[in-house]
Amino acid sequence: MREVLNAMLYVAVSGCAWRLLPKCFPPVSTVRRYFYAWRNAGLFAAINTVLVMNLREIEGREASPSAGVIDSQSVKTTESGGVSGFDAGKKVKGRKRHILTDTYGFLIFILVHTADIQDRDGAVDVLAAVRTRFPWLRHVFADGGCAGDKLRSALVGMGKWTIHIIKRSDSAKGFEVLPRRWVVERTFAWLGRCRRLAKDWEKSIASSTAWALIASIRMLTRRTARYCFA
Repeated sequence: MREVLNAMLYVAVSGCAWRLLPKCFPPVSTVRRYFYAWRNAGLFAAINTVLVMNLREIEGREASPSAGVIDSQSVKTTESGGVSGFDAGKKVKGRKRHILTDTYGFLIFILVHTADIQDRDGAVDVLAAVRTRFPWLRHVFADGGCAGDKLRSALVGMGKWTIHIIKRSDSAKGFEVLPRRWVVERTFAWLGRCRRLAKDWEKSIASSTAWALIASIRMLTRRTARYCFA
């Protein structure tokens, strides 16, 4: 099983096709069969959650976070098919990865959908789905795309949420580090180290989500190992 997971990590990092998997790993058919089985069973999400909670305890924090940072990333799709949309703001035709991290930047939840869905609409679905997994999470940092009363009105009846909007100054020129916002941007950079996520190569939303979770699992396991062998 470890070699099967190592093969999935290799595909995620290298971005290679299934058939280009080196012979030192189990057969391609075996690895792919386990990938779809674990994806459908929600195993990748479960592993990611356990690793996040473990790392938070290592850092001296509560296992379940109370604050998070939300943002989205639009990526192009390919000729593989599947649903897609056009993000008019970023001029990208494809899908949008909507992620929620804790204040350390560890991935808590990811939702993949078409790129034409606005951030404030996607944020509602993310927060509605994550509240059962992390019931103490109530304070969320977001960018200007989630500003306005539409998001707050949609969250009525989903518990008490505190949405803190962090906007970039209109007078700022060039790059500017924004409080809390840099945390989620760094997470996107961590995930981007896996070439499989350079584009959305998958036909199904489920596979797109699974590969993002595998990239997160890779980062979390490497960080856990550094603590264990320090």
